[in-house]
Amino acid sequence: MKRLLIEKLHNYISENNPDLLLQLQEDSKVTDYLINKIGTVDALLQQLDKSQPAYIIEDACMDVLTQDLKPSRYNYISIILEEDFENHHLQLKESGTLQFETINLINYCQSTFEDLVFNEENESNRFLRYAIIGCISEYLESNKVSMKNVSDELQQPAKTTG
Repeated sequence: MKRLLIEKLHNYISENNPDLLLQLQEDSKVTDYLINKIGTVDALLQQLDKSQPAYIIEDACMDVLTQDLKPSRYNYISIILEEDFENHHLQLKESGTLQFETINLINYCQSTFEDLVFNEENESNRFLRYAIIGCISEYLESNKVSMKNVSDELQQPAKTTG
């Protein structure tokens, strides 16, 4: 059962919190994180009636394991990108940088998420959405300027001395 829960938790994090997974990979702590997290449901696994179907036990454990991973900032920003920044979303998707840039946006919007206490109760709050849209717009605009500067520099003819 624990092996199955580790696999399901890893899949959940891959889909909903790839920013966390990337950080854990950089720190070489994915396995430690998953094992420690599964350890938090040991008591629950022992308390649950063994006559219950396995899927009920799995669901109860996954609810506990993912509680602090919800709501997903990654999914929240992905949805906003797709709905409100459709052209940018398509460009990022086509270039293969959508996940990378979405993770960058999570970091860029970090203080807004914290200041407005992003949680399951207020994830549908319009003010929060507008604030995040503003952050994304600012990020995309500043990114466009830096990309334009790099492009301009690359297009400059090389100066030769003769």
